[in-house]
Amino acid sequence: MRTAKINRKTRETDISVEVNLDGSGDYQINTGIGFFDHMLTQVAVHGLFDLAIQAKGDLHIDPHHTVEDCGLALGTAFAEAVGDKAGIVRTGAAFVPMDEALGQAVIDFSGRPYFVIQAAWTSPMVGGIDTTLLEHFFQSFSVTSAANLHLISHYGKDNHHMAESLFKAFGRAASSAVQVDSRRRGQIPSSKGVL
Repeated sequence: MRTAKINRKTRETDISVEVNLDGSGDYQINTGIGFFDHMLTQVAVHGLFDLAIQAKGDLHIDPHHTVEDCGLALGTAFAEAVGDKAGIVRTGAAFVPMDEALGQAVIDFSGRPYFVIQAAWTSPMVGGIDTTLLEHFFQSFSVTSAANLHLISHYGKDNHHMAESLFKAFGRAASSAVQVDSRRRGQIPSSKGVL
């Protein structure tokens, strides 16, 4: 099985992440930020990843360091679990509706980190955290997983619905991208022969 266990400890956070890319959607998530736990749960459930995240951070200051470092640790775990990327599909895309909101995620485990988001949030906060922190989480994941990640919230009125549709779409897109394609026969999915 393609698994990884990452521990990231700084003066600001202490985070452990375990991921199984070939899981069934089991999860144990506790970051101390209820809404963020709910969003990460969507990644596990809709991506069918087994995901365990335990985080202790300086929440007495604000959620910034915890959210950012969870993104960095999760991206590192994905990079380790996917290994040299031989045989994987490499790219994935998904649309997910959530009531009035529609989210889209497109990802390429290309080895070239880049992050783009288009989201017209209806207020600066959702679930007690700044919406820019959600964007920062995905940017941090992109950097350490070496993935090209694009997210679009096409429309929506409720920030909770908009965020949840993006996290669900991200989980589904990432799941598609890391699947093993038997037609590749273990080859690197690149015309250059290396990622």
